[in-house]
Amino acid sequence: MLSKKISPPCPVSSFPFVVFMKPAFTQPADNHRSTMKSHTVNRAARAIALIVPLLCAPLAAQEMPQPVKEHEWLSQFAGEWESEMECTFEPGKPPVKSKGSEKARLLGPFWVVAEGSGDAMGTPFSSILTLGYDTDKKKYIGTWIDSMMNRMWHYEGTLNEAGDTLTLETEGPCVMHGGQTRKFREIIVFKSKDHKTFTSQILGDDGAWTTMVTVDSKRK
Repeated sequence: MLSKKISPPCPVSSFPFVVFMKPAFTQPADNHRSTMKSHTVNRAARAIALIVPLLCAPLAAQEMPQPVKEHEWLSQFAGEWESEMECTFEPGKPPVKSKGSEKARLLGPFWVVAEGSGDAMGTPFSSILTLGYDTDKKKYIGTWIDSMMNRMWHYEGTLNEAGDTLTLETEGPCVMHGGQTRKFREIIVFKSKDHKTFTSQILGDDGAWTTMVTVDSKRK
C-alpha cells in the first residue's frame, strides 16, 4: 500500500517535476529571443516576397528600350585613334597645327564616350565627346566638354543617306566674336572603318559657314 501512495502512475502530475529537476531541457532566454527574432525576420521576408512582385509589375509591363540601327552605327567610333589637327583663329592667317589622340568606348548599346587629348598652342588640352541616338526625336544627340571652356555644348544631328557623314548642330558663345552667340556645326565623316575626319564650322552674319577646326584621325 505504501509503495502505491509514493509512486502513483500519473504522467500528467509528474511533468512539472521533470521540468523542475532537469532545467537543461528548457530553452535559454537568449535562444528564445533569437528564435523569436528569426521568426519575425522570416515573416518580414515572406511579406516582402509577396509585395515586390506587385510593385514591379508595372515595370515589367513596360518594354525596356532596345538599340536600333542608329545606335549600332555609333560602334565604329570605339577604339584608339591618332589625330592631326588644324585650327584657324583668324581669316587669312595660316592654321595652327597640332597632334592628339582619342580613346573611344561604348557605354552599353546606346552611347559612345570619346576622350581626346593633345595641345592647343602649346597648352595641354583634353575633351570628352558623348554621342547617342534619341528614338523619340529621331536625331543623334551628344555633348562636348573640354579643359579650355566652362561650357557644356549640346548637340542634335542627322546622318546622311550614305551612312558615312554625321552632322551635329549646336549654338553658344564664340570667342572669335566677343562671346556672341553663334550657330556651329560639327561634321564627322568616316572615310573608312579606320579613318575619320572632324570639321567644326561657324555660321557667319552673311549666312556662310566658315571652317575653324579640322581633325584627321586614323585608328591605331
